[in-house]
Order: sequence, then C-alpha cells, then structure tokens
Amino acid sequence: MIMSASTALANNAVNYRRLRNFTYSMNAAVTGVLLLLLIPGVFDVVMRGIMAVPDEVADLAYVSLWFYLPWAAAIGYRRFFHGLLIREGRTRYVAYGTAVRLSTMATTALLLYNFTDMPGAYVGAAALSLAVTLEAIASRWMASQSVRKVLAMEGDESKVGSFLGYRAIAIFYYPLALTSIIGLALQPMLTFFMGRAPSPLESLAVFPVVGAVSFIFRSVGLSFQEVVIALLGERHEHLPELGRFGLILGLASAAGLAAMALTPAADIWLVTVSGLEPELAHFAILPLIALIPIPAFTVLLSVQRGILVNGKNTGPITWATVIEVGGVMVFFPIFAWGFGVVGVTAACFAFLLGRSASCLYLIPSCRSTVAGVEDSKGS
Repeated sequence: MIMSASTALANNAVNYRRLRNFTYSMNAAVTGVLLLLLIPGVFDVVMRGIMAVPDEVADLAYVSLWFYLPWAAAIGYRRFFHGLLIREGRTRYVAYGTAVRLSTMATTALLLYNFTDMPGAYVGAAALSLAVTLEAIASRWMASQSVRKVLAMEGDESKVGSFLGYRAIAIFYYPLALTSIIGLALQPMLTFFMGRAPSPLESLAVFPVVGAVSFIFRSVGLSFQEVVIALLGERHEHLPELGRFGLILGLASAAGLAAMALTPAADIWLVTVSGLEPELAHFAILPLIALIPIPAFTVLLSVQRGILVNGKNTGPITWATVIEVGGVMVFFPIFAWGFGVVGVTAACFAFLLGRSASCLYLIPSCRSTVAGVEDSKGS
C-alpha cells in the first residue's frame, strides 16, 4: 500500500522526504519481524504448533524464509518510487521494472535448477527475492527524474501544496497498512485451516499453484487502484471513464481465468507448466472454477479503494478487509467441516464469498465520498 500513499501524498519536497523516512522505518520494522520469526523456537511454535504445518513442509519453509529476508524491504522501497512514477504519468517505467524482475527471476531459477541440487522451494524463494531486489534498485534509478522534480518543489505551502507531518502520514496510512496486514493474514490462516480439513497434504500442495494461476488474472486489477488514484481528478471528473474501463478490464480478466479453468488449457498449465501430478491437477480444477469471478471483484475493489484514497477516506478500506477475512473465517468451517469439502476447494469458495462481502460493504462509503466531492464542486 505504500505505492498508494506515495501516489497520493508525495507532492512536494517536504512530503517526499517525510514519506520516504516513514517508508524506510516500516521496511526496517517488517524485516525485524521476519528475523524474530526465524528464531528456531519462535518458528517451531508458529509453524509446527499453531499452523500445524507438516514437518517436511516446515523444514523447507524455514530455509526458504531466510532467502526471503530482503523481500519485504525491497518491495516497500520499489513501491515508494513506483508511486512517484505513477504521479508523473511515467507508468511505462513500472512495466520496465516488472520486466527486470521477471527476467531476473527466470534466469536465477534456471541457473539454480540446472547447476545446483537445491530443493524447489529454495530455488523459488531465491529467484523471487533476488528479482524483487534488483527491481527495487532499477526502480530507484528510473525514478531519478521524478525525485529531482519533487525535490525542486521547495518553498511556501501556498505555492507547493500543504506539508504533512508524520502524524498525518500515519493517520492516512495506518488503515492501508492494516488492510495489507489483515489481507496477508489470509494465506497463513487458510494454511492453518487446510491442515485440519479433508485431504490436507493434497490441499497444501495444490493451493500455491491455484493461487498463482488466479493471481495472473487478478494482477491486472491490483494495479488499477493506483491508476484510479492518479487519474480520478480532484473533483472526480474522470470517474465515468475509469468506471467504464474498469468494467471492461474486470470482465476480460474474469473471462481469461474462465478460459483457463474450463478448457484443456487447465491441464496444460497445471500438469505441463506447473508440474503437478495428474491426480493433483484434478484436485485443482474445482478451486480454479470457484475463483473465476475474483479478477472482476479485484478490479471493482481497486476502483473503490482508489476513490476512497483519493478522497483521503482510508478508514473503510480496513473494515472492508476485516469483513473479507471474517467471511473466510466463517465460510471455510461451514464448507470444510460442515459439508466435508476438500480443504483447497473450501478455501477458494470462502475467499470468493469474503471478497464479495468486502466489495458490498464499500459501496455506501464510495457513494458518500463521491457525493461529498460533487457537493463541494457545486458550492
């Protein structure tokens, strides 16, 4: 969410420096939390005890998390500068950074796969971590012009925009941060649930693959939030155009996932590309079908969040995420333990219902934010 904050707030030199310091402090904090988790005693309590992850999976996860140590800070760093690029309309450089990440990831993974005997979990973690670190460095370099431009905006508040203190930044940002933290809790929570649901090992094996497939189609919607923040306009004058584009984007991305889940392309991806055994690939089909509407809901949620962030009304975003996670916590036990549905399938249906409830909750807040802007425009 730091990209949203940077897009919305880094509009002069003072705000840039304060938001940069704020970002660096968070990067240090989250890295410290990961280091705390990697203390063997803490790790065993969380992974083997609370989450009930099987020993063979937990052993792989422990070493993989060491590879991931730079991951969170690198993401915070690059997304801060992505926000500056988006503010300037230089979105193609964000795409260039993605190309750096993907090429580094692929090259690293291929080299480690061909020239080492590292387990796949280590190969994946190392490739992803190195890729996002290099993308962060590239993003800072590509944002140099934007940084110079914003640093030149020194002087009186009346000329360069209002100055934000750290307290104001925290008040704006903490609902967004809570949204990320609560949202990211979904995956370990579902891992916890699936470990106690029917077919736990099969579900834990299939869930990352299903999530990766859906993320391919959801990712286009995730990026739309910053587009809405940057282009909506102070008076929301561009909301109709953004809404029409979002509708097309949501339907197209959902149709793409449907084409993957409901055709032989599913077997090609799951077995040939992802390397699942045919039995496990069969396990993954129904969860993929359950997730077909998710890309459209992701676009809708991005539009809703963009409207609220643009209107400096970030509180409802947190509560929407609480509702989403709460919905998963309610519906998963009903599906898995009430009706005996396989863990990964129960997880995907629960996620769909939780996301639906989240979007419904935000509708009144978005309407009131838009109405408030329209009233101020009329006055």
